[in-house]
Amino acid sequence: MKNVLITGGTGLIGSHLSVLLKHRGYKVSMLSRSAGPGSNLQVYHWDPEKGEIDPEAVTTADFIIHLAGAGIGDKRWTNRRKREIIDSRVKSGELLYETIKSTGKQPSAFISASGIGYYGSVTSEKIHTETDGPGHDFTGQVCRRWEQVALKIGDLGVRTVILRTGIVLSAEGGALSRMLPAIRLGTGSAIGSGRQFVPWIHIDDLCNIYIKAIEDSYLNGVFNSVAPSHVTNGELMKTIASVLNRPFIFPNIPALFMKILFGEMSNMLLEGSRVSAEKILMTGFAFRYPDLEGALRNLVGRS
Repeated sequence: MKNVLITGGTGLIGSHLSVLLKHRGYKVSMLSRSAGPGSNLQVYHWDPEKGEIDPEAVTTADFIIHLAGAGIGDKRWTNRRKREIIDSRVKSGELLYETIKSTGKQPSAFISASGIGYYGSVTSEKIHTETDGPGHDFTGQVCRRWEQVALKIGDLGVRTVILRTGIVLSAEGGALSRMLPAIRLGTGSAIGSGRQFVPWIHIDDLCNIYIKAIEDSYLNGVFNSVAPSHVTNGELMKTIASVLNRPFIFPNIPALFMKILFGEMSNMLLEGSRVSAEKILMTGFAFRYPDLEGALRNLVGRS
């Protein structure tokens, strides 16, 4: 039985992925600051801030999936919060790198999360591919540094896969759960111009990409993890309202209001370009939910 070690295993993606992996016959373990039994998984202690980790977590892992990182959209971006967002990704990745290097026990693959924020928060006609460089704003630099750590592990000879993920749609939490209440009340509306693109992915498809990264030994390098259909913020909100059979009549939320409310972080909501799914499709991966309406009908039925 192959063992998959997950960091950030209690988050939205990690908890869903853990269930799918166990159903496929994998043993799943996780790293946590509070070691002890939880969710029927083997839990190992680590504290990236203090540089602490139980080396057994790494030496017993056949695959490592690195999801740990403070939520980039959870709190307003103060200087302190920005540092926390960066450190939670970089320090945790560095600790895994040093542990793999010092123990000499290499996993068969290291699979790291990243984000489409790598390309920066900008609205343009460009469709971003994996060969494009990072944006110069905060999200671009966070993702660049996040990926640099993963690439260091690749330099050790470990097959390394980096998944640049869009907005994850799930019935269990995340962005969709924050949108639904207003739309159910009939007060949902687009943000800013509503013309900014929102690269998205159904959580089942995302988790299946992670599983493919484990099982397909030819997968290596960076892949955008987004659905192949492109939608704007206005189209996203309108489609949710349609699936819920609710009116969509309210005016857009002004960009100025979003900037006052969220500060610099509002750029993530007000801007966005298309991101290509072509590279992951070329590997033979088949999306179960390639179009937005089908994904939402599946998720709204669960919620």
